[in-house]
Amino acid sequence: MRGPVYAVVPAAGVGERMKAGIPKQYLTLAGKTLAEHTLGRLLSFSPIDSVIVSVSSQDPWWPTLPVASHRRVSTVAGGKTRAESVRNGVAQALMDGGEEAWVLVHDMARPLVRLSDIQALMEQCDEQGAILALPVVDTIKQSGEDLHIDSTVDRERIWRALTPQLFPAARLYEALSADLDGVTDEASAIERQGGRPRLVAGQSDNIKITVPEDLPLARFYLARQFETGEQ
Repeated sequence: MRGPVYAVVPAAGVGERMKAGIPKQYLTLAGKTLAEHTLGRLLSFSPIDSVIVSVSSQDPWWPTLPVASHRRVSTVAGGKTRAESVRNGVAQALMDGGEEAWVLVHDMARPLVRLSDIQALMEQCDEQGAILALPVVDTIKQSGEDLHIDSTVDRERIWRALTPQLFPAARLYEALSADLDGVTDEASAIERQGGRPRLVAGQSDNIKITVPEDLPLARFYLARQFETGEQ
C-alpha cells in the first residue's frame, strides 16, 4: 500500500435489534460510548491517516461526542443503507487522498478490534484487498424450505467475515456503485467484480454489538483485554 489509508466507519443505522431507544453506537461500555471505544482504537493505530464517519443528518448525538471534533476525524452524510454510507465515506477518501488511497472499513459496533489484528490485516493484504475473518468451528447445516436438514456443509473452508475490511479506495468505490442487491459487506461487492480478497484470521473477541446480550459479553472481553494488555 503506497497511498494514504483512511478508516471509513458507517454509523447511520438505528440498531433496532438492540431495542435501546438510541442508536447502539451511543450505548455505554465501561463508561464510554461504543463509538468512542471504536474510534479510539482506530485513531491509536498510526498508519491510519484519517477516520471518516458516515452519520445520519438526523443524528443529534454524534456532534456531542468529543471524538467528533478530533483533528483526524471527518464526517460525511450517511446513506439509506450500509453500502451507501460506506460509498459516501470512500468518495471522501478519494477526494482527500487521490487514486492511490486505501480504505479500511470498520463497523462502529465492533469496539474491541485489536490493533495487532489491524496490523496483520495490513501486512497480509495484497492488491485485491483483505478482510479479517474467523474460521467456522461449528457444524454447519443446510436447510430446505421446510426447515428440515438437507445436508451438512463442509466447514473446512467456511469463514465468518469480520471487519475491518481493507481495499483500494477506487476499486471499492467502483464496486459499491454497481448493483448492490444482496451485498452484505464490502468484500461481497468486490467479489461481484471478480475480485478475490484475502482472508486474514482475526480474534474471536472482535464481536459486533447487535442484540442486548452482546453488551455483557463485550464487558467481559474488554476487561480481559485490559488484564492481558492485548488491545
